[in-house]
Amino acid sequence: MALALAGTVLSAAAPLAPPPTRRADVVEDYFGTKVADPYRWLEDDNSAETKAWVEAQNKVTYAYLEQIPERDKLRARLTKLQNFERFGVPHKQGGQTFYTHNSGLQNQSVLFVLSDPAQPARVLLDPNTLSKDGTVALSGTSISEDGRLLAYSVSTAGSDWQTWKVRDVATGKDLGDEIRWSKFSGAAWRKDGSGFFYSRYDAPKEGGALTGVNKFPKVYFHKVGTAQDQDVLVFERKDQPDWGFHSEVTEDGRWLVISQSEGTDRNNRVFLKDLTRPEAAVVPFLDAFDAQYSLVGNDGDLFYIKTNKSAPRSRLVAIPFGSPKPWRELIPEAKGRDVLSAVSLVGNTFVATWMKDAHSAVSFHGLDGKVRGSLALPTLGTVDGFHGRREDKATYYSFTSFAQPSTIYQLDLKTRKSEVFRAPKVDFDPAAYTVKQVFYPSKDGTKIPMFLVHKKGLKLDGQNPTFLYGYGGFDVSLTPGFSVSRVVWLEMGGVYALANLRGGGEYGEAWHDAGRLDKKQNVFDDFIAGAEWLIANKYTSTPKLAINGGSNGGLLVGACLTQRPDLFGAAVPEVGVMDMLRYHKFTIGWAWKSDYLVSDTKAGFEGLMKFSPLHTLKPGTNYPPTLVTTGDHDDRVVPAHSHKFTATLQAAQAGPAPVLTRIETNAGHGAGKPTTKQIAERADVFAFLVKSLGMRLPAGFGQ
Repeated sequence: MALALAGTVLSAAAPLAPPPTRRADVVEDYFGTKVADPYRWLEDDNSAETKAWVEAQNKVTYAYLEQIPERDKLRARLTKLQNFERFGVPHKQGGQTFYTHNSGLQNQSVLFVLSDPAQPARVLLDPNTLSKDGTVALSGTSISEDGRLLAYSVSTAGSDWQTWKVRDVATGKDLGDEIRWSKFSGAAWRKDGSGFFYSRYDAPKEGGALTGVNKFPKVYFHKVGTAQDQDVLVFERKDQPDWGFHSEVTEDGRWLVISQSEGTDRNNRVFLKDLTRPEAAVVPFLDAFDAQYSLVGNDGDLFYIKTNKSAPRSRLVAIPFGSPKPWRELIPEAKGRDVLSAVSLVGNTFVATWMKDAHSAVSFHGLDGKVRGSLALPTLGTVDGFHGRREDKATYYSFTSFAQPSTIYQLDLKTRKSEVFRAPKVDFDPAAYTVKQVFYPSKDGTKIPMFLVHKKGLKLDGQNPTFLYGYGGFDVSLTPGFSVSRVVWLEMGGVYALANLRGGGEYGEAWHDAGRLDKKQNVFDDFIAGAEWLIANKYTSTPKLAINGGSNGGLLVGACLTQRPDLFGAAVPEVGVMDMLRYHKFTIGWAWKSDYLVSDTKAGFEGLMKFSPLHTLKPGTNYPPTLVTTGDHDDRVVPAHSHKFTATLQAAQAGPAPVLTRIETNAGHGAGKPTTKQIAERADVFAFLVKSLGMRLPAGFGQ
């Protein structure tokens, strides 16, 4: 049966024709070069024309997906597998234990409090009650020193905007406090529980909440029980519109520590305010902006700081405030390529988490920095947690791997023994799969690590559907972790490949620097080389190879798609940065200048034009099947990036392969997305790949 959709006829036999997109005569002059931008009108997310375009595109996409018979089976299997208990790492405060829990298919995880170990935990906050469709998410929590009050923030439809409220832990009732227009902020309580420090922006202009540029954040103190307009301004810099702030209060309650950042640059400054002196000003502590400085703890005026100053892979140092005494190194930079990725101070022990070839290792150190032992981990995986206080005798941490769901352990800090606190049960057999790490050469010879996961007994005949994933940017490290959608892909007979590209943080500062700014092409070369290695080693072949990434990873997929359309069997760029000439003109996009060149300079414009996905599409080219995904409320990477790329790619496509876009409504960049929407999106992506790669689900799939 043919379906008439916005002037487009779609049938099982007919080739797919996208709905038409109006072209406008918009041309911009960049240093003497004229660049057409015919779909700029799609940047206006509030216009009726843009909304009609979104609706028309979604109709074609969903009609196409509905013709794929495996789609329902995929959704059913994803739903069944997702239905398992999941726990967050517990946090102790005021003699109580707080943790999140999801019973399986809840749209949002629920915050529980355990006051008496002999009694069941009780619900403290259930975000699922805040909206019918699960699109209101818990985005931040902070508990007062005595465990009496909870400051929490919620976000709506995936937006980065946060609204802070205060809840009485004993009664579970909200107080009257409400703070709006906060973004990228936590809440740092004073030791007496009278209130907390946070950062926020001025209210956006009407209609500009999801697209307007965010500048000039300020640090405020909110006193519990008062209105937001009575909050006290603690720190701002009217001369520095790009400065962002993160506030912490030291465990002893004496110091407010303000970490100042500039966009996504990992370097930062640190400022201090002595909270024992009401008249004390905010003063500089580490303000050279020459390295990363992360607070681990303090003893009075002596601060323990993790830094990459004079140590590109990081070290732990003790720095006295207000004294000319030299820094004292406690945990030195590792030899070789290992990175000191995190340090916590709990039970008067420094717990150090290391990254070794993109997977975790843990060591224990005394206050003098000397090694006091290590933690044995089950396999190649990722650890997180080890939070707590100086007097604690135990702490909690999580461990996950490609084949092990996130398991919560309680660690005795004296004996170094771990006991399982919560272990999820998932309907799959990890023994049926192989996980290994390989290293392949990139275009310039650099060795790139890549994890491979697949069923045991895989035939290397070049016929295996393969899902190649990457990110490569902003010092972000990709490490092993469990994913229901990944397991379903493996059950479908697929190979999963995760490439640790330059631009990430897997090997420290130098690895990041090698994939940013004028070296961004290295990231794309690394990814393309990974695809070529998989083909050369008979894991797959071009018709069976799909590439995927989100956000900066969406840029990765878009750039590789335009540079090597002949290499891939399908592409799924998600919430990608596609218009590199205008990325800095929306919301927080300007902050990405630490990793991307900017078109405001001639050199930046020329560099970006070499790989900007939107501007390197070539009309008359045979592009592989492509599914572009985004969310209509994405205020991190605004949906205009995906919209303009989709329209341009549809117009350029010369071959028969479909170019579709899936635009999720009431959804943002990804954080806080309800479970139901996550399942539906993955089912659609996998259905698209089943058809694009010519896959057949194994007999008995999902049973």
